[in-house]
Amino acid sequence: MVVLGFDDKNLSQLEDAFPDTTITARGNRIKLKGPEPDVDTLSEILQEMISIVRRGGNVNRHDISTLLALAEKIEGDTPLKSPDFEQDTGDIILHTHTGEAITAKTHGQRRIVKESEHNDILFAIGPAGTGKTYTSVALAVRALKERKVKRIILARPAVEAGENLGFLPGDLKEKIDPYLRPLYDALEEMIEYDKLEFQLSKNVIEIAPLAYMRGRTLNNAFVILDEAQNATNTQMKMFLTRIGFNSRAIITGDVTQTDLPRKQESGLIVIQKILHDIDGISFVYLDQNDVVRHKLVRDIIEAYDTFESKKR
Repeated sequence: MVVLGFDDKNLSQLEDAFPDTTITARGNRIKLKGPEPDVDTLSEILQEMISIVRRGGNVNRHDISTLLALAEKIEGDTPLKSPDFEQDTGDIILHTHTGEAITAKTHGQRRIVKESEHNDILFAIGPAGTGKTYTSVALAVRALKERKVKRIILARPAVEAGENLGFLPGDLKEKIDPYLRPLYDALEEMIEYDKLEFQLSKNVIEIAPLAYMRGRTLNNAFVILDEAQNATNTQMKMFLTRIGFNSRAIITGDVTQTDLPRKQESGLIVIQKILHDIDGISFVYLDQNDVVRHKLVRDIIEAYDTFESKKR
């Protein structure tokens, strides 16, 4: 059964979460036996998993972790239903070259998708693991496939490189690539390797340090600035003023994780005060509830937030 995953990995995850409940799967039938509250909750989780598959998606361990986390917050007879898994809401962004559906899995990710459709410039701000970059890259790839834009440009500040860049082996590209690796990783999941290599060679898809954007006008492009908390005020202004005709941009970052020198203010922090009331520009804020990595990532973020609050 597709719902239960390859080698029944999804089934094993559910069994671990409900140790007092027996789950028996035969053909297309699933039988549950155990405490009534557990059976009811597990039944609703399975229904949500089935609905994801029916919409063309694949259920993975992150989806199940999200559903389990939602189940913990439910009281009484409230049905297990979140904006992330509602039917007929168009939460599939695109399908990868292997046929896997990439979906907006959380409320914050769904807001990125929705706001991007109605605004030419979008800021997605939130902690690590919330899928800001991955969702944004998926939207860019979809726009390119649908020929809404002619190219994708992905940029990142390489502040960690600094003066240490000269000590790294290789030419400039080889020195810079490690800082841009997360963007390559996302693209490699969405686009077949040979096709991606061709598009990169023809600059249909371009991945470059933020400094390379200076002096350019980016027309007919989907532009993403990742890790924007490491952009200075000057760099942020430079990037935003590069955007040309028939282009859209998504700027992602985590304002709590800046790597800039202590006396240098993050452009992502300042820009929220400058552009907050301009039509066509939207801000989406994600939090620990949008984390889609390992379930412990959310706990780690909350622990750090608590620690920083006590320090302040």
